Formats: sequence, structure tokens, C-alpha cells
Amino acid sequence: MVSLSVVVITFNEAANIGRCLDALGDVADEVLVVDSFSTDDTVKICRARGARVVQNAFAGYVEQKNFATAQARFDHMLQLDADEVLTAELRQSIQQAKADWQHAAYALARLTNYCGHWVRHGGWYPDRKLRLYDRRLGRWEGLLLHEHYEVGPGHTTGALAGDALHYSYHSIAQHVSQLNKFTSITAQELALKGRTRVTLFHLLLKPLWKFGHGYFLRLGFLDGFAGLCIASISAWGVFLKFAKLKTRTERAEA
Repeated sequence: MVSLSVVVITFNEAANIGRCLDALGDVADEVLVVDSFSTDDTVKICRARGARVVQNAFAGYVEQKNFATAQARFDHMLQLDADEVLTAELRQSIQQAKADWQHAAYALARLTNYCGHWVRHGGWYPDRKLRLYDRRLGRWEGLLLHEHYEVGPGHTTGALAGDALHYSYHSIAQHVSQLNKFTSITAQELALKGRTRVTLFHLLLKPLWKFGHGYFLRLGFLDGFAGLCIASISAWGVFLKFAKLKTRTERAEA
């Protein structure tokens, strides 16, 4: 039976972190929270539940998660977001992995709650992420956004049974606000990669494809109003990403 550190990075997550920590059950041999100097009750809530809190200024998702990984007491780790909750089935699956560890990392499925609706279509489920891992055999990679855990060459990955419940957006306004923030970061990321050419294909056809792919091909319409909102806002996000990249490029060339 390996010992497991459960690691969560936070910033002003008082509304979520208690639920996340309460659902860990007995899977954690250590609970570590790396906080970016929250101004709400996040740290107080974590310490009240017995978590070890380390504060570190946020320099990016990849940097923060690699920092958090390095701070853990044990090499075997479960990395969670503050708005994620383990189900009983997933806890049992993690315990089985601890008892018979066979891979460099394990992926878990996320079931997302969007404005009170559990989303099972449109490409949002099962949304598997590598989150349970041996830190000696991989690391977090990425640029500014869309960080992912990557295992070293020659190592295998497995999958866990059960879902992590992901409480994402509580309102349409929150989704739109987050989209505005993330599309700015994504445009910056594309520029860093040297992808600066933006045409009508990017501004018109790619958003239409995004909507059609999610809403029709991935059966987003089966999620009702939530599915329509997700497909529409996601398509708008594609337009925003390329529109921001275009204006960014034009300013740089002026």
C-alpha cells in the first residue's frame, strides 16, 4: 500500500474547498494545499480540516502545479482542483490503485455540473485527466493555459473507475467572464507559438464548426438548455480567441 499525498492549488476558493476536502475520505495520507495568498477564508477552512497549507505566489498553472508537486511529502500523488469532489466509486478505485500500483499515472473521469445540470454530452464527459501519479515518472507541462500531466517515455498510464464531480460554472455570467479571461490567455499562448495568421476561416468557420461539433455531432442537444449554452458560448470563445490574436498581431506590427 503506497502512501498518497492529495494536493490542491487554491486562490479564493472558500465556496468550494471545504466540499472538496470533505469528500477525500480515507484516501489521503497527507492533504497539501498550495494557496496563492487568498483574501477570503480559504486558508482557514483548509487548516480547520487538517490540511497542510503552503503559500506561493501564482506564476502560472504549470509552474504552480509543479511547485505543489515538489512540496508533497509522498511521491505518489493525487492532484485535484478545489471545485472537484471524489465520488465513493472513485475513492474505492484510488484505494485499489494504492494497494496495487501498476502505472506511472492514472486518469480519472470528470462529470461536470453546469448551472445545476450534470453535463454528459457535447464532449464534456468523461473528460479524462491524468491526476493520480508517481511524481518521479513525469511532470506538469504546457505554456500559459491547458496544463497537463505528462509521463516520461516508456511509462504506462491507467484509468480509474468512478467520477470526480466537477462543479464548474454556477451562472452564465460566470462562464462568460471566465471565457473572456481564458481567451486572452489563449491568444497570448498562440502568439508565443508563432501562430499569428488569422483569416475569415478562423473567425467564421471554426466557431461554426465548434458549435456544430459540440451541439450536434457530440450530442450536446441532449443536455437541453445547458447544452445549447455550452455550445454557443464555446463557439463564441473560438471567435474571441482568434479576434484577440488578430488585434494583438496588428498592434505588434504597427
